Order: sequence, then C-alpha cells, then structure tokens
Amino acid sequence: MKLAIYSTKPYEIKYLENANHGKHELLFIEEALSEETLYKARGCDAISIFTNDDGSADVLENIKKLNIRSIAVRAAGYDNVDIKKAEELSFKVANVPDYSPYSIAEHTATLILALNRKIVQADRKVKAYNFLLDELIGFDLNGRTIGIIGVGKIGGILAKIMNGFGCKVLGFDIKENKDYTEKYNLQYVSLDEMYQKADIISLHAPLNEYTKYMINKDSLAKMKDKVMIVNTGRGGLINTVDAIDALKSGKIGYLGLDVYEKEKGLFFYNHSADIMKDDVFARLLTFKNVIITGHQAFLTDNALKNIADTTINNIDSWQSGNKSKNDIF
Repeated sequence: MKLAIYSTKPYEIKYLENANHGKHELLFIEEALSEETLYKARGCDAISIFTNDDGSADVLENIKKLNIRSIAVRAAGYDNVDIKKAEELSFKVANVPDYSPYSIAEHTATLILALNRKIVQADRKVKAYNFLLDELIGFDLNGRTIGIIGVGKIGGILAKIMNGFGCKVLGFDIKENKDYTEKYNLQYVSLDEMYQKADIISLHAPLNEYTKYMINKDSLAKMKDKVMIVNTGRGGLINTVDAIDALKSGKIGYLGLDVYEKEKGLFFYNHSADIMKDDVFARLLTFKNVIITGHQAFLTDNALKNIADTTINNIDSWQSGNKSKNDIF
C-alpha cells in the first residue's frame, strides 16, 4: 500500500522505515492533515495521522473523494477523528493502544517531582551562581494522597509508582480494576471525594463530552488549597482560564502540563521567532509554579518503536484484507 504519513517529525522517520522493511511505499508529510493539506495524499491507499491532525467530518468526506478508506492513528487517543462519520463512510480506523504506558506514567511522575522539589527554579538559581535555598522548599511524597482520574494502563502504572513513594492512592474510573486495588493499595472513590482528599490530582482520562473541562472553577472549588494538578492526558480536560484564576488565588499550588487545550498548531513546531498570539498560554508561562512540556510524555525510544511497529502492522492487516486487532470498530 502507499501510505501518506501526516505530521511526520524527523525523529520518527527511522522508526517507521525500520518497521516497514520496504513493504509499503511511505510518503512522509511534515504538515498536519487539514482541509488545506489533504490533497497531498492523492494517489495513496491509506493515511496515518497523529494527535493534532484534523479527522473531522468534512476532512473525511474529502479524503473519501481521493479513494482513501484507511486511517492509521499513531496514538492511543483518537478523539480528533469523527468516528461516527468514519464508520458511516466505511473507513477502516485503527490506533496504537499500548505503545508504552510506562513512558507517560514515568513522565507524569517526573512532573510531580520537578514541581514539588522546584527543580526548574533550582537549576536556574545555580546557573546564576545563586545557592540560596529559601524558595526551594518542597514536601515529602510519602504519606501524601494522590488522586488518579482514569485508571487504565497508564493510570495503573502511575498508581504503582506513587504507591512505591508511600502515597495513599485514590482512583476514579467508570470501570474498576481489582488488580490495582490489591497490588498498589488503590482505593476507588467518587470524584467529589477525590477532590476533597487529594494533595495531587493526575489526569489520564480520554477527552469526550463527559470529560471536557472536568477541571473547572466548580471542581477546583472542591479541592484542597495549593493542590497539585498534572495533566498528561488531553488538554481539553482542563478549562485553562479557570486554572489560571486558581493559580492566581493559590487554589492551585502546582500545575504540570504536557498537553494544552489549544496546542494544535503550537506544539511540535518551532515558534521561537514568532509573536505569541495566545494570551492564555502566554499567561501560563508567567507562573513559577507551572511546568509545561510540549506533548513529549510519549517520547521514548521504546514508545516510538512500538508506535511504528503497530502502525505498520495495522497497514499489513488491511493490505491482506483482514481486520486489524486494533480496529476501532
């Protein structure tokens, strides 16, 4: 098959080529899929997209006109694809559900530690030859309570990590996993109870109509003062304007973000010479108690290899006329 791979970054090309072994013709496209760039897939049999590509109904309608019916998503989440429309148009859509939950869980733990122990500020002070410790006081994680919203594979691994630190682990999910309860002392609770008890809240839920802006002024009002919130899930889980208000009031004491609700067109690109047009994001950057990484939680050698291998395996299945085990429907 000829595969158009949108949002291709230089670091992933070698992984995709190694996984392909010359089986399929790969067309690497740096730009994201959109109404303006979909024409670049003309003559291809399938496309591959990433988290910030546009898989909306209108784009799918026009992709269909190019006689393309297969979409390989190079991520676990696929909320950027209109699945109902894709099924209606007889598309095949597959994702990469298990590329490396460890990479994201470990990055989450990294953000928690960096926020708590003020690693960014400490590094800047030392490089300025300032060794005063006055502004760098953290707290022991041992004995603290962490709430994990979305206890799938990533959330389960984070529960294991934080249990190892001696934290009390609370979880919220529509489906409870007894293994996590038995192995990591995780206790499932309601969201309201979690908001009231957790010192740290980590977000790992999918983005949908029920979870969009679940962190807002109302939910924040139920939380402890100076709560730490970490989001390595989806940017739209947090109402950023409400979070900024909570940062200013001191309700949020620490905020770690690997995702941002308006990251499309911002993350994964070099804007160092550009004028910053997003006033909300610009305000986030002014807080010393905020750490932002540009959607890099997945970025490990293991994850990139698994993403490439699974993506090509999905294409292999479709090429042979079979369903992929990772088909969404």
